[in-house]
Amino acid sequence: MKRLFGLVLFSMGFGMTLVLIFPKNFLWVSIAISLMIVGYNMFCR
Repeated sequence: MKRLFGLVLFSMGFGMTLVLIFPKNFLWVSIAISLMIVGYNMFCR
């Protein structure tokens, strides 16, 4: 179950990064990066 949540969070972060090719503000960029990091750590451990 932890791996599934990690995959979902990583996918959300990756999708947000694709949408934010031209970042509008720093908040959305930091949220996308943090989702990818947390998702990667949950998926790989």
